[in-house]
Amino acid sequence: MSTDDELRQVEEDLARLRAQNKEVREQIGDIGATDPIEIGAMIAMADEQEQLINELERRRDELRRRLTQS
Repeated sequence: MSTDDELRQVEEDLARLRAQNKEVREQIGDIGATDPIEIGAMIAMADEQEQLINELERRRDELRRRLTQS
């Protein structure tokens, strides 16, 4: 896979994860005061997605640097 292809894939993954994360966080707000265990699990999932997003952003930046140095 070329660097351009990898960068494109990372960008697509970032867009997908950001949309999913936004949706989960909106659902948490919409749930209200119902099942605290479910809300906690959703918050944990959203936090894990946020960590993955941060990792992908670092990877994207690395790929961009590699492309500009070529």
